[in-house]
Amino acid sequence: MRILIFGINYSPELTGIGKYTGEMGSWFAQQGHDVHVVTAVPYYPEWEVHDAYKGKKWFTEIIDGAKVHRVPLYVPKEVNSKKRIIHEFSFILGVLPYWFKFLFSKKFDAVFCAAPPFHLGLLPLIYAKLRGVPMVSHIQDLQVDAAKELGMIQNQTFLNIMFGLERFILKKSTKVSTISQGMADKIAAKGIPLSQQIMFPNWVDESAIRPLPKEQSLRTEFGIGMEDKVILYSGNLGEKQGLESIIDAADIYRDRKDVYFIIVGSGGGKEKLQQMAAAKNLDRVSFYPLQPYEKLSALLATADVHLVLQKKSAADLVMPSKLTGILAAGGCAIVTAEPGTSLFTVMSEHDMGIICEPENPQALAQSIGKAIAPETDLSLYRNNARKYAERFLSKTNILKDFEAKLHALKEK
Repeated sequence: MRILIFGINYSPELTGIGKYTGEMGSWFAQQGHDVHVVTAVPYYPEWEVHDAYKGKKWFTEIIDGAKVHRVPLYVPKEVNSKKRIIHEFSFILGVLPYWFKFLFSKKFDAVFCAAPPFHLGLLPLIYAKLRGVPMVSHIQDLQVDAAKELGMIQNQTFLNIMFGLERFILKKSTKVSTISQGMADKIAAKGIPLSQQIMFPNWVDESAIRPLPKEQSLRTEFGIGMEDKVILYSGNLGEKQGLESIIDAADIYRDRKDVYFIIVGSGGGKEKLQQMAAAKNLDRVSFYPLQPYEKLSALLATADVHLVLQKKSAADLVMPSKLTGILAAGGCAIVTAEPGTSLFTVMSEHDMGIICEPENPQALAQSIGKAIAPETDLSLYRNNARKYAERFLSKTNILKDFEAKLHALKEK
């Protein structure tokens, strides 16, 4: 097949949407498909254009066999709602030359658009209708819902316009794919029936990310003893997670000399977290940049306990992508989730970790205490996590299934 992938994030970004879209593009190319990608220069989650791409404008590179067409865009140093809107629309303007070119070149067999941003689907939808090809709108986050629930955008008229545009794009798409049942239900509530949807969950390469003993972890590199207790958060340091609870919980454990809190990642909330830790003089809260993929198993093996945190208002609007790696590494996660959400259901039904009330530092501290208590055996959680990853999150199985669904759309 000749496949067009459209999205603002792509490899070599190490986390978030770019990681999964990049892996998908590479996998399809390795299966012999003719893959073209239209995307931005990489900038996420640091919100700074990666050094190797600075100063570049419109250009094409080959990544694992996929032809990746890059465009420049505005990347704000400090992210807020207004600057993010400008950032996203600068990308839309930047891709116009490629879309005009594609309109008059060899037709694609399928178009795949990854959101957010929610409005990216408009251009590929126009292309799909003009050229008569199927389009899949893939929803990683329900961006407009999250912006409303988190109070990031409060102008109701503007929100109504965005919801209307989102609904139009989704209804006109051939199929809408998303990553969890909770998100599928919320999309159905927007008027897109489940029959028009495809379940396309985030995956993990269970052969690359695997359980390792502490001796092969990064504890020595981080200066932490093998007998100490490590609480790890790794991923995007953004606004949807409620990460302030980590600092508050660390303050509760300030007198425990054997308990370390490690925060790995980048994002708009990192500086605030660092300032909070410094203000409280928490000398066993450490920050590290995102680690390269080849060190991910070692990083995950560093932790006694992993933190997967979300705000209450983001429930089923986003699904934490970091969880796939934790499960594949056989990690024990403390997950903040409320009953009825997809995250709560999956974690409780498969007994893969400890569930905690969101945005409650005391509850988080109590869950940490339970996990690191001498009498607590975490092996059941860890074994169940690995089994779940192998059974339900296999990269090859998920991508083969989606490939078959694209073939079926092409043949219609």
